[in-house]
Amino acid sequence: MGKKPESTFINMVSRLFAVVAVAGAALGFVYMQTFDVIQAAKKKKLETAIGNVVPAFDTLITYKVMPATGKDSITFYEAYANKELVGTAIATYTEKGFSGVFKIMVGFSPDGTIINTAVLEHKETPGLGDKMDKKKAKWSIQFNDKNPKTYILKVTKDGGNVDAITAATISSRAFCDATQRAYDALEAKGGKNE
Repeated sequence: MGKKPESTFINMVSRLFAVVAVAGAALGFVYMQTFDVIQAAKKKKLETAIGNVVPAFDTLITYKVMPATGKDSITFYEAYANKELVGTAIATYTEKGFSGVFKIMVGFSPDGTIINTAVLEHKETPGLGDKMDKKKAKWSIQFNDKNPKTYILKVTKDGGNVDAITAATISSRAFCDATQRAYDALEAKGGKNE
């Protein structure tokens, strides 16, 4: 009969290294196989959001702008139909969410009126802050057809025109912050690609 290998520290470390190497390789393989699928899903979600916040278009011009407030750039998607600007979708964000940063898409008509909004990413509390998403509640429709020149993008508690989500005032304030950031960038940029 063969002799059983001795259990030494070096033997245990080499076996552990082998297990970790196999697991790491498997994880890397799965990541590489799903990366394109995940990227395609994100692209589809973005395209859907743009289509939901601006009228039908045949040409889309994309560029980034650094807003006056915030740490990151925001992305403009100017939508044209027959070479005429029909709307601008802006992928904006806020750092003031209850659970941190979240991203939304805001569509503006050429005169600056909000056409529609769509939530891109968030980690807000389910059943509370997540009501900003139209899939969960109709709260965000109050922004539709409002022009931030006259419609104050703050919750009523803060002297604005926005009715906060019940028990989610922080999320409501953050949504207003992201929308205001988009509007301010649109006004500063004039809605035109330079």
